[in-house]
Amino acid sequence: MSDEPSKLDISDEMIAERRGGSGKMPSDMPSWMAKSIVKIDRFSKYIGSVVCWILMPLIFAMTYEVFARKLFLAPTIWAYDISRFLYGALFMLGAGYALSKGVHIRADFLYRNFKTRTQGLIDFWLYILFYFPGLIVFLYMTIGFVEESIRRGERGMDTTWMPYMWPIKTCLLLGIIFLLIQGFSELLKSYWAAKKGEWPGGKK
Repeated sequence: MSDEPSKLDISDEMIAERRGGSGKMPSDMPSWMAKSIVKIDRFSKYIGSVVCWILMPLIFAMTYEVFARKLFLAPTIWAYDISRFLYGALFMLGAGYALSKGVHIRADFLYRNFKTRTQGLIDFWLYILFYFPGLIVFLYMTIGFVEESIRRGERGMDTTWMPYMWPIKTCLLLGIIFLLIQGFSELLKSYWAAKKGEWPGGKK
């Protein structure tokens, strides 16, 4: 009977619990690697702490729209655009922090049962072969989108408010940069896991 909770905990354990640790770096880890991981993770945590406040104006905009529409029959022309822009900004700007905590959606039903070395090896090569090349291409394309949006004074055409589009496209650009920065930390963690069989700062 006492073994059941243990088995349940293991079977339901999320990869995030192993990856999201912020504990002390291994004593045998090279100084430059440990400092890089810690500084990048702290940076992502700071960004996440700031970005989470976007929820406040998002909640206010949606609440105001509901009351104005239902009680005073005076719907706004800006609430729809503001809500989707703020949600998009929250999603993109917080993506690097989410990566640092290992909470991005992933198919881990097989991966979670692999040995730590195997997990690290898989992650390391996936970052090298797909993650960084994909984000670099995405970054290059997004820089062009932002520049063009600013130059043309691009506006949204979904509502009569017609807001400028460059602010939300800039958030997309910054989000990609934050993902690239945090990705370097994750690459180092994966390398260490593949080499030593333990995740730095997290669970073995």
